[in-house]
Amino acid sequence: MISNKWNYLPLTPEQQKAETTLARKFANVPPISELLVQRGVTSLEEADKFFNPSLSDLIDPFLMPQMDKAVARLNRAMGSKEKIMVYGDYDVDGTTAVSLVYKYLSNFYSNIDFYIPTRDDEGYGISERIIDEFVEADVKLVIILDCGIKANAEVAYAKQHGIDFIICDHHVADSELPDAAAILNPKIPGSTYPYKHLSGCGVGYKLMQGFSISNGINQVDLEGMLDLVAVSIAADIVPMTGENRIMTYYGLRRLNANPNIGLRALMRLCQLNGKEITISDVIFKIGPRINAAGRMQSGREAVELMVARDASEAFEKAKAIDQYNRERKELDKRITEEANHLLDSRDEQHSSKKSIVIYNKDWHRGIIGIVASRLTELYYKPAVVLTQSNGLSTGSSRSVQGFDIYKAIDSVRDLLENFGGHPYAVGLSLKEENIPEFTRRFEEYVAANIQPDQITPQLDIDACISFADITPEMIATLNRFNPFGPGNQKPVFCTRNVTDFGTSKIVGKQMEHIKLDLVDETSGKVFNAIAFNLAKHFDYIHAGKSFDICYTIEENRHHGGAPQLQLEIKDIRQSKS
Repeated sequence: MISNKWNYLPLTPEQQKAETTLARKFANVPPISELLVQRGVTSLEEADKFFNPSLSDLIDPFLMPQMDKAVARLNRAMGSKEKIMVYGDYDVDGTTAVSLVYKYLSNFYSNIDFYIPTRDDEGYGISERIIDEFVEADVKLVIILDCGIKANAEVAYAKQHGIDFIICDHHVADSELPDAAAILNPKIPGSTYPYKHLSGCGVGYKLMQGFSISNGINQVDLEGMLDLVAVSIAADIVPMTGENRIMTYYGLRRLNANPNIGLRALMRLCQLNGKEITISDVIFKIGPRINAAGRMQSGREAVELMVARDASEAFEKAKAIDQYNRERKELDKRITEEANHLLDSRDEQHSSKKSIVIYNKDWHRGIIGIVASRLTELYYKPAVVLTQSNGLSTGSSRSVQGFDIYKAIDSVRDLLENFGGHPYAVGLSLKEENIPEFTRRFEEYVAANIQPDQITPQLDIDACISFADITPEMIATLNRFNPFGPGNQKPVFCTRNVTDFGTSKIVGKQMEHIKLDLVDETSGKVFNAIAFNLAKHFDYIHAGKSFDICYTIEENRHHGGAPQLQLEIKDIRQSKS
């Protein structure tokens, strides 16, 4: 296990000045002004907007380049009664995007269908084979979501056959863009759209906003679909800032009040009924189940669930998807164990390298992205996991904080058949005979470019506080920082010189966790805490020695009762004398 480096960066002089202004308003809750400044909130007006997200603060969709062209082409297709196909990726972001656009447009137009490619047979993105099917079906317009930004040849092929594309994507683009009717992507070169970090579903939502505005349609029904956008934002791990935070805020409200019928069925299976749904529930319970359809069977089933209009039908579909998730977990566990065993067998060679590239032609293609994530977490190195699919070696990669794996893979693009993604996650395919050279050159690039602090787990501390600072008012204000995610992570606090109240104990099936009761010298109150996988610290804790903790503050609600505070400890260190 690699030890965390604790980072506590004091505020800059400019931030201190802003913090002083905010501190006057939050005098009774000292850490709050510091937390706000760390998130880029530097004025009382910005604080008010941060704590009170408003849909009126969403950006005008027509500020996105080519939105006017996209809406005009969509309106023309509907006016001419052309067949429209809504197409998307098989992951959570793609399937929620397709569900939202298809379901919303179906309220106004009937000559419309949707298509999700299968991961194993058809693979990521669009292909000429699928376009041939669309030609047969007399499709004239394809709205492609969460993919397509690199489909230059395929879009050109479709155009030759009388099919136009509206591309709604958020992945990194090449310098040459497809010849589409319109491209909506805040990351394309030269884009002046004020917010760059939309999910694929978020881009689809902006298109539907533009469509509604151009046709004078009240957006109430569209806003009622923000639960789908919230699920995409949480599952795709895009920044929880700007427009994403606003849409997630209202999407969570929808999930808790009147969710999409399909999502409601999943929530029932996750035993979330009667519980306040949080971002964590989406990331760890709802999202993986939606993803499991595309990983194990077909992403189409996830869309059928999310566009269902009958509750009993939705529940039957949700049960099938829940079973896929059970199967996914078993595969995930087995393949991760096999990957670790493979790395252990070449331990000396592996330990000296700055990256991981691992290949097994028999691994399930739908699981390798999860395995890459687990290897990155375990070894804290950029990881590429490859398997065999449709005659090619197909892979998923994940990165460590701060290292752009897209650039690393782009550096060996001459060896690849295809690739695409984000700075932290890239999908790729290559010929099997190219794997050794890919491995060598990928490691060469990573070793030359990765920084020492990027291969050490970092624990960023938001504020150092004492237990006396943890008051009901502080907790209430902290709750208003929701929803949490990248760019607005749940605050991590440090408290020094805490001691065991005398009742702490080791728990867990393998006695790997510690359940603690803690005190510090500032407060007479005993705080309950849990330290997952930190049992190695138990001896000196139990001996009564003082120690420092990094933690988040959680509120546990049991059976609708009053919330119980618990500190979730991220790391422990013995206090310096």
